[in-house]
Amino acid sequence: MNQIESFWQRYCELEGLEGVRYTEAFQFGEKADWLASLVVNGTKTATCSSYPLYEIEGDPLPKVGDHQIVLDSQNQPVAIIKSYAIDIYPFNKVPVDFALSEGEGTYDEWKKAHIAFFGRTLPQYGLVFTEDMLTVCDRFEKVYPKK
Repeated sequence: MNQIESFWQRYCELEGLEGVRYTEAFQFGEKADWLASLVVNGTKTATCSSYPLYEIEGDPLPKVGDHQIVLDSQNQPVAIIKSYAIDIYPFNKVPVDFALSEGEGTYDEWKKAHIAFFGRTLPQYGLVFTEDMLTVCDRFEKVYPKK
């Protein structure tokens, strides 16, 4: 059993969960260690992604109740999160409180960082960032480790 599966199994045993699977194990963005640390310390309780990328890649949208495993830059599991609200907004309509719950600074810092990130990422898929691009806004709680 690999480290990710072992991490998941420890969580399931502690919570008494059976027959539940995580939807994915992933790194947050380009600053995986920093963003993972924000999840671990409870600062980051939300994330947004580009809706058009879900369509292009054929991936299902996240759902309330989904569990995901957060990885650091070395692909080591550091936390398990559980989604409790999923909303879709145009980028320029993302609520300020949501942006702040991403834990990455002020609203202006969040906006600047995400415009830059989407501006670098979307062209790889033949897309161009626009302020009215739909974003998938996922609010989550860290469920493991508890501290």
